[in-house]
Amino acid sequence: MSEQREKIIKIVKETAKEGRLSCTAARKIASDFHVPPKVVGDLCNELKIKIKACELGCF
Repeated sequence: MSEQREKIIKIVKETAKEGRLSCTAARKIASDFHVPPKVVGDLCNELKIKIKACELGCF
């Protein structure tokens, strides 16, 4: 999964503004890569990116 992981990291970094990523964007990234939202949330934690406007308590 490391190639996919690197792709997800790249997209998260490109999408995050000022170290923040919306819940909607995080869920879309997870959906686009066919991974659970937790995978994106864990990567955001590693990258010190905060999830904002969380809608469902996924993160």
